Amino acid sequence: KATDKALLLFHRGHEHSGRWQETVDSLDLDNVAMFAWDARGHGRSSGDRGAAKSLHDVIKDVDAFARHVSEKFGIPIENMIVLAHSLAAVTVTAWVHDYAPPIRAMILATAAFHVKLYIPFAIPALRIVRPRFVK
Repeated sequence: KATDKALLLFHRGHEHSGRWQETVDSLDLDNVAMFAWDARGHGRSSGDRGAAKSLHDVIKDVDAFARHVSEKFGIPIENMIVLAHSLAAVTVTAWVHDYAPPIRAMILATAAFHVKLYIPFAIPALRIVRPRFVK
């Protein structure tokens, strides 16, 4: 059904757009088109897994996705709400900062702004291999 409103869904790292299906079904918004994005190298997107060379590439992809939805389906960016999870929330925040799209709203679900990656014994191993670089 034609609409002039959209919800853009952005998955967390190492996931795919299909993870949003349950959310889409439970929202039951008949007058809102929903589009789930697959990050470059994830889900049904082409390329090697995690194929983006930089975060900037992914941010450009987010902008291209929003523009594509707007152009192909005639939905003004002003009528788009963006829902992003985890690492995608960080990426979408950077997109809003860098491109200043006039979206209606941005929802950040468990944004990964402060992540501690812990790899067991990484620091002790680095102290042996590269003692100058690790205190």
